[in-house]
Amino acid sequence: MQLATIGYEGQTQDAMIGKLVGAGVKTVIDVRAIAASRRAGFSKGVLAASLKEAGIGYAHLRALGTPKAGRDAARKGRTAEMREIYEAHLTEPAAQLDLLEAGRIAQAGKSALLCFEADACRCHRAIVADRLRNALGLTIEDL
Repeated sequence: MQLATIGYEGQTQDAMIGKLVGAGVKTVIDVRAIAASRRAGFSKGVLAASLKEAGIGYAHLRALGTPKAGRDAARKGRTAEMREIYEAHLTEPAAQLDLLEAGRIAQAGKSALLCFEADACRCHRAIVADRLRNALGLTIEDL
């Protein structure tokens, strides 16, 4: 089984959806704490509707988003600090439940973890992907 990750930084909605379709993604798992964006087409409602038109499902798993302190660290380029904050966040019950839900979705068909950051290595979605890879034996593809 394969799990993709994608960040929409620097992309149009059409380009991102094209990548998802091309990769055979069936469901997008939005791992943003706040599924709103100043970028046109990437707020939750508009994005979910556009994905549906392309034949892709959408799930927002809010508890898998980075807490504010982690987002602040990431914006300042302090990736190690963001990772430390996020790893602690993943021990919380709501995050554990959403991690299980992400695994269930990923097992049902090829899915993609979505966040803003273009570089998966600098984003918390890489941590989620690693957890799912270890738990379910998935291979990871960064789009």
